[in-house]
Amino acid sequence: MRPNHGILQPMSQPLFKGVFPALITPFRDGAVDEDAFVALVERQIAGGVHGLVPVGTTGETATLTHDEHRRVVELCVATARGRVPVIAGAGSNSTAEAVELVRHAKTIGADAALVVTPYYNRPSQEGLYAHYAAINEAVQLPVLVYNVPARTSVDISNEILARLSKLPNIVGIKDATGDMVRASVQRITCDEGWTMLSGDDPTALGYMAHGGHGCISVTSNVAPEQCATFYDDALSGQWPGALAGQDRLVRLHKALFTDASPSPTKFALAHLGLCLEDARLPIVACSPAAREEVLAAMRDAGVI
Repeated sequence: MRPNHGILQPMSQPLFKGVFPALITPFRDGAVDEDAFVALVERQIAGGVHGLVPVGTTGETATLTHDEHRRVVELCVATARGRVPVIAGAGSNSTAEAVELVRHAKTIGADAALVVTPYYNRPSQEGLYAHYAAINEAVQLPVLVYNVPARTSVDISNEILARLSKLPNIVGIKDATGDMVRASVQRITCDEGWTMLSGDDPTALGYMAHGGHGCISVTSNVAPEQCATFYDDALSGQWPGALAGQDRLVRLHKALFTDASPSPTKFALAHLGLCLEDARLPIVACSPAAREEVLAAMRDAGVI
């Protein structure tokens, strides 16, 4: 917990702020479409995003081979060329495998790794601490904890995060719970400089108001300029502008989850001519009703 000496102390700054698109992985003929991926990265950077996250949940990491996973991270880092930071997805329900993925991210020049809580195993809170502590010890690279209990069936507690925040390489969290109170508690209990990124687009405005620093965003795939403007406003305390941005984007936030993600996002990008809709089983193309809602939401957001 931060010490309170009765006077205002200078605060350490988080490593990452703003909007970081959770990049899709485009496919063509069953393989990663590298040209489309590079173009998507360039579009995000041109749109003003603050960083990039390849091979997260939206990047269909669950159905990428290990070679594909590594290649996509390498492409992202090479394309970004240091213009914005790259936080590489590197999670696994095997600690040893997660260590290897984080080590690869470091080797090829990623700025940090995003490591999901181990899924399926359902470890205890002490097991979660040990998982991240082992990664902290093995690789000298900043790591963000990814908490998404709706997908993993495990929820890391604020108490464990407070302990992890004292480790030198565990620097923050992607919080996809939608629970605003967690941000306030972590701001108080975690060490200075703890990076707090939302993983839930619809509630990110509230998360920022509670002291969050940004978002790892699905919506930014489709609307990078609009999302970048929203987070620039929120970070600078321009709350009326941020609220207007929220109103413009909220329908799109929800529309991109009207079917199994990332199929609505891939449909939106295919509609813009940026890639094919192709996803990997068990993800299939989104329904006609989802398509109609995505198009309406894109119009509301000013994307089309």
